[in-house]
Amino acid sequence: MKILILGGDGYIGWPTAMKLSAAGHDVTVADNYMRRTLMREIDCDALVDVPNMHERVALWKEKTGRDIEVRIGDLDKWDFIDQLFADTMPDTIIHYAEQPSAPYSMLDRRAADLTLRNNVGVTFNVIQAMNEHTPKAHLVKLGTMGEYGTPNIDIEEGWLEVEHKGRKDKFLFPRAAGSLYHTTKVLDTDLLWFYVRVWGLRVTDLMQGPVYGLATDETGDDDRLYSFLNYDEVFGTVVNRFMVQAVAGYPLTVYGKGGQTRGYLHLKDALQCVQLACENPAGEGELRVLNQFVETFSVNDLAGHVQASGARLGLDVKIENLPNPRKEMEEHYYNPVHTGLLDLGLKPTKLTPEIMDEMMAPIIKHKDKIVNDRIFRGVKWRK
Repeated sequence: MKILILGGDGYIGWPTAMKLSAAGHDVTVADNYMRRTLMREIDCDALVDVPNMHERVALWKEKTGRDIEVRIGDLDKWDFIDQLFADTMPDTIIHYAEQPSAPYSMLDRRAADLTLRNNVGVTFNVIQAMNEHTPKAHLVKLGTMGEYGTPNIDIEEGWLEVEHKGRKDKFLFPRAAGSLYHTTKVLDTDLLWFYVRVWGLRVTDLMQGPVYGLATDETGDDDRLYSFLNYDEVFGTVVNRFMVQAVAGYPLTVYGKGGQTRGYLHLKDALQCVQLACENPAGEGELRVLNQFVETFSVNDLAGHVQASGARLGLDVKIENLPNPRKEMEEHYYNPVHTGLLDLGLKPTKLTPEIMDEMMAPIIKHKDKIVNDRIFRGVKWRK
């Protein structure tokens, strides 16, 4: 297929480009380097230096002989995205091109404004460009399990059948996002559902849980092909942050009681899921919602996994419970359904002791690059 990856410079975007290129697809990546810009604005660069997109594709060509095309530009600008679609005419569009951090969206008014305008604006432009140039293409949109919140009922896979006063109908599962970032993802889903109904687009909306890990089958142990591994509280996901804290000798930062439970998955599984969605497209006029995670853990569970790995690797890992800067339930029911991707053929990578220790290895290798002042700054949901 001709695959266009929007946000191809990101933590998951670049590994996706390599994964699909290795599978034989014709891949183009587009990005405006927003993540890099925001990281540098607040001084939270990734653990491992990440080459720019042109350097990355040159390294990939050197390794595999395969080409990936690069387009640098702002997808929130219609002239750029219009020309991009006209030039590439993709069969499949993968949409990662959003400000990806919940804490960043809660920093201040400026960060919230950027998150709202960029995320919803880019999704709107993607929909319009599809309708203009590739109305039969398949859009794979990265959503988030955070859209659902933590309801006191089982979370179904995107949809909920409701019986009310003797009548039945099916609705998108109620959303209760916990940050502005997650709220923009809810707005994305509503936009997609509207245009699926009106224009008959084919869309897969992936409700992804937090992702962890750095190495993939495509990177091997080549540091130059690694993606961003952020360990700060703004752009770092919880497992990645805990691993770096453990290696740095910094107490693991558990917020509140640590009972917050979510669905998680390894970076390798995130790539599997996206490839399965691409190669098994939704039908015309269908909004297919897939809950994308492998296992559920509480924050305390994850801290325990990292602490145990540290003990096996000779590290003395401490855990510290901090006042919770977020507005969230710290103890709650959480039972989401996630059968769709398993039915498509997902082979899960469980968070075993072996996988945990394997993920710690590149962090230990780059220990001297950790800047402790970047780890925790106390970003609060409410001033």
